[in-house]
Amino acid sequence: MAGESKSTTDHDKIRSWAQARGGVPSKIKGTGDGDDAGLIRIHFPDFSSDEPFEEISWDDFFRKFDESNLEFVYQEDTSGGRRSNFFKLVRRNGGQ
Repeated sequence: MAGESKSTTDHDKIRSWAQARGGVPSKIKGTGDGDDAGLIRIHFPDFSSDEPFEEISWDDFFRKFDESNLEFVYQEDTSGGRRSNFFKLVRRNGGQ
């Protein structure tokens, strides 16, 4: 169903979804230090280039994703049937 939100913790699904839309694993500049990636996001360079994002590896992204007990909430398509870039990172329910 178009516009329907889904959620996953599957690394391959998240990477595939992001790459299909030109997304890259990133952190917010100035957050984290050393081995800590800080605040992670998926950045879409084709849609915004002046944001404070710094690209990181998928390994670093997923390490922080798992350490922070996050879940990826996303849409495949908008309610109008177009490909959606909507996503958010939320805490997992039940501490999975």
